[in-house]
Amino acid sequence: MDRKYVTCSMEKAIAIVSLNHQPANSLTQEMIKEIGTLFDELALDDNVKVVVLLGEGRFFAAGADIKEFTKVTESKVFQNMSRTGQLVFNKIEAFTKPVISVIHGAALGGGLELAMATHIRFVAENAKLGLPELQLGLIPGFGGTYRLQKLVGSRALELILTSNPISGVEAVELGLANRAFPEDVLLEESMKVANILAKKGKESVARTLDLFLQSREGSLEDILEKEAVTFGEMAVTENAKEGISAFMEKRKPNFK
Repeated sequence: MDRKYVTCSMEKAIAIVSLNHQPANSLTQEMIKEIGTLFDELALDDNVKVVVLLGEGRFFAAGADIKEFTKVTESKVFQNMSRTGQLVFNKIEAFTKPVISVIHGAALGGGLELAMATHIRFVAENAKLGLPELQLGLIPGFGGTYRLQKLVGSRALELILTSNPISGVEAVELGLANRAFPEDVLLEESMKVANILAKKGKESVARTLDLFLQSREGSLEDILEKEAVTFGEMAVTENAKEGISAFMEKRKPNFK
């Protein structure tokens, strides 16, 4: 499928998804829809085991495209714009293959909301991350109020109300990002982790991602029961047998 703002290339079992809407990779509605359809395709591609999401140029993604907002006057249209972003970002969060966002330059507003929907976030030490929507008289509309609170707890409200961005190093300290690297080695270090994940058994990775997603809801008893059932189902698979044999034989597993 031809896309205007999003490209995808393969490096072994890793799909590298690049945002390209210069100069700041601002997220238009068309771009968000392109991201959604691309992830639908990647979900069906058995050759893909990991997705790496990055931005071309100076930024990861510096927010929603505010120019689009000037063309809209009806509240219902704005609501539908918000719902579109939420649906696509929910799809990424529920993706059955690990999604790693590689953040350089800036991830602001919708750009940060997109990054927060990914499973792992690696950042440049000097990157800027934040939700500045209140400076425009708006609020985060793509799941930001929910996901930021889940990731950083009580600091989330302060960050949203002040609109103050934080550095990549601060993001790691708060739990918003996993690890920070100098910008010149950010992609290289991120790909090292992606390659590690690509060697894991596909089903065990997918089931783990599902357990993490479902752990946000339900009682502790229900969550642990789901984990026990899943553990039992996975323990009798061929990949589990191969993994145990490889451990006993002191060799690397060859997962199918």
